[in-house]
Amino acid sequence: MAVDEALWVDGDKYMWDGATYAAHEEAGAKAATYESDGFETQIVASESSFLIYTRRVVTEIVLDGGAPP
Repeated sequence: MAVDEALWVDGDKYMWDGATYAAHEEAGAKAATYESDGFETQIVASESSFLIYTRRVVTEIVLDGGAPP
């Protein structure tokens, strides 16, 4: 089964998490975990399994060390 690594929804890019899930409930539980970590998720049915695509918008950039001159 060939899986697209990226999925575009309304102009937003989501990336496949690399796993397949046998049941929608299993995918939903994993998606809830991602969402609690700050990700947006999309669950997609694919042949006999379900795929999760995730994205997270960067809201803060932390730099190690001082600012560049």
